[in-house]
Amino acid sequence: MLLKWFKDEEGQGMVEYGLIIALIAIVVIVALALLGPKIRDIFNRTNEALDDATEAAAAGAGG
Repeated sequence: MLLKWFKDEEGQGMVEYGLIIALIAIVVIVALALLGPKIRDIFNRTNEALDDATEAAAAGAGG
């Protein structure tokens, strides 16, 4: 009976799926930690460029 209990594989698939999800979560967290500052810089430069273009358009329309 003890050997049968050790060979029982019910729930093994769910554990494997859980491990895969955990691994994916770790990879995403590491990627965001490494790429986060670069992505922030890209958005900041885009925002500054849009602000400059808006100010130039407003100055051109008013002048």
